[in-house]
Amino acid sequence: MVTKLDKTAENVVQLLKAHGLTAATAESCTGGLISAEITSVSGSSDVFGYGVCTYANEAKMKLLGVKEETLASVGAVSEETAVQMAEGARLLSSADIAVSVTGIAGPTGGTPDKPVGTVYIGCSTAERTYATRYLFTGEGFPEAENGREAIRYETALTALETVIKEIKN
Repeated sequence: MVTKLDKTAENVVQLLKAHGLTAATAESCTGGLISAEITSVSGSSDVFGYGVCTYANEAKMKLLGVKEETLASVGAVSEETAVQMAEGARLLSSADIAVSVTGIAGPTGGTPDKPVGTVYIGCSTAERTYATRYLFTGEGFPEAENGREAIRYETALTALETVIKEIKN
């Protein structure tokens, strides 16, 4: 079954190729799902060379340069961390565009300030780096086996759509 996520990943690869761009990922809550979707597309090696799964805070710091002070003050699930992850992935890979995700897929781990489904998606190019906060429900993903997986799918889909928007801008 070809899903919307699959089609979107294919669109990302086609757009990257058409514009002569490369992309990289820095993933936490999706655990490599975005990279897996991109690399499932034939020819993706022309435009995708780095996918970093930094689930642990130590990995975020060591591999992507996320500041310990950031993690201590605002936590891994924050705009600041998503920005630093995206920028770190872009610099590490020398990619034109890097996307990052950090969030709470559940079913545990949520708090009143950051409930389950809270996700930050970061994007970095040579011109700008930013992050956006989302509150995902995971609805609309019948292929998902549970709510956690559905939130991960929704996060991956939105991250890929972020790359598409950035290419088109």
